[in-house]
Amino acid sequence: MPISICIICFNEENNIGRLLRSLTWADEIIVVDSLSGDRTVEIAGQYTDKVFQREWTGYEDQKNFALSKATMEWVLSADADEEISESLQKEILSEISKPDAKDGYRMPRRSFYQGRWISHSGFYPDRQLRLFRREKARWTGGRIHERVEVDGSTGELKNDLLHYPYNGVIFGQISTINSFSGLIALEMHEKGKKYRFPLLLLRPLFKFIEVYFLKLGFLDGIAGFIIASSSAYAMFARYVKLREIENHLGNQTIL
Repeated sequence: MPISICIICFNEENNIGRLLRSLTWADEIIVVDSLSGDRTVEIAGQYTDKVFQREWTGYEDQKNFALSKATMEWVLSADADEEISESLQKEILSEISKPDAKDGYRMPRRSFYQGRWISHSGFYPDRQLRLFRREKARWTGGRIHERVEVDGSTGELKNDLLHYPYNGVIFGQISTINSFSGLIALEMHEKGKKYRFPLLLLRPLFKFIEVYFLKLGFLDGIAGFIIASSSAYAMFARYVKLREIENHLGNQTIL
């Protein structure tokens, strides 16, 4: 069954080769690059001739642009820091070849962080709707909470989508938090949400409790503690930046 793979990326020379090597079975690979300054485009060009470069316009728009370039009946959306395992590949091809195939499929995503695969901490199963019929789907959402909407039935896959976030280390995670917390703060401000000191004080604490205890982060060892702590910091940064916006102190976001 024909399938297109859609990827958006920016400065992903350390990741995109691993993803593309896991996609050699695909009928078509679409890469939309946001004017990378590294070897991302060069590496992508070794696997597909459908590499497009355009300025960054937001997650929703970039992904819809990639989708518009796909020509196959089925589309799998993948991020540069992900990998399609052989077992997931076989399940995808088996499922979409069925006469009663659904119009879209979610799959569990398992992340490799701090030197181990994470099984709890809110990182897993982290189900992602990534496989869908091209003509029945479209990306929607805000600055960062983009999601694909499928006009039809959806099902669940069993095999994991492999994920290698933040280059596996805290430096990458803190950089991502710095970017996303600023975008989230802007969205909160635009929706009329206000900074309150009790929120700055309590929301990070509740987030740590949620991730480490309620989502069983303690079962992931020291990695779980790091994830819970960084999740609490992400919440803290979000409200600090909301305060900065309200007080016209600026909100610097790295994209």
